[in-house]
Amino acid sequence: MADNGAFKVTLYWLEKSRAQRIVWLLEELNIPYSIKTFKRRADMTAPDELKKIHPLGKSPIISIEAPHLSKPLVLAESAVIIEYLCTHFGGERFLPQRYSEGKEGQVGGETEEWMRYQYFMHYTEGSLTPFLVMKVVMDSIRNAPVPFFIKPVTKMVASKVEGAFVNPNIHTNLSFLEDQLKTAPGGGPYICGETVTAADIVLSYSVIAALSRLGSLRNEYPTVAAYADRLQALDGYKRGVAQIEKIEGSFKASL
Repeated sequence: MADNGAFKVTLYWLEKSRAQRIVWLLEELNIPYSIKTFKRRADMTAPDELKKIHPLGKSPIISIEAPHLSKPLVLAESAVIIEYLCTHFGGERFLPQRYSEGKEGQVGGETEEWMRYQYFMHYTEGSLTPFLVMKVVMDSIRNAPVPFFIKPVTKMVASKVEGAFVNPNIHTNLSFLEDQLKTAPGGGPYICGETVTAADIVLSYSVIAALSRLGSLRNEYPTVAAYADRLQALDGYKRGVAQIEKIEGSFKASL
């Protein structure tokens, strides 16, 4: 395990981004870090300055500096960042046991907790979040500053796409999560079982933001709502939010 104090970690924070998950983990791992903030442009895209850090100009991005490194190590994508930090900076408690006893290295010998962890580390950005982002896009189309005689058309297009594609997929995903939480190993209450894992950290922002944006869903998916509340009550989560509030003045998981 690395000596956390020997490293300088910088998180490149874009407002209203899912980088909050990385702050939460950095707080949990007690890694000294600094945050460099960026404001979104009027069209809600990231500023070009972020592309100087990583070609895609997205957030979160972190850089890691250390005496033995000839240049900073730059990492992008939440799941990659989280797994790297857990691997090198004492985050083993956020990784489930991989193999069942006596089945080390065997195909199919992994624990249910590990298989869930592997899946949900990729599920959030690959399956759930795209539909939540599309919901934001549809709202943008609906509220676009267009001539009054075109406004009914943009509203109709947004409503049609939402009704036929976006909303059904959001409900499908939340129904799936409701079932997954109810059937978590050991009765949960977290997505991989009885303890918080990196998969919960990755999943947290999108679940909390979805329920915040679409408040009526809380009653329809009570297990997911209780899960979101449980995550927000964790000390590490609250410490991460406090760090963001120091910089931004406020914080809300939103899409």
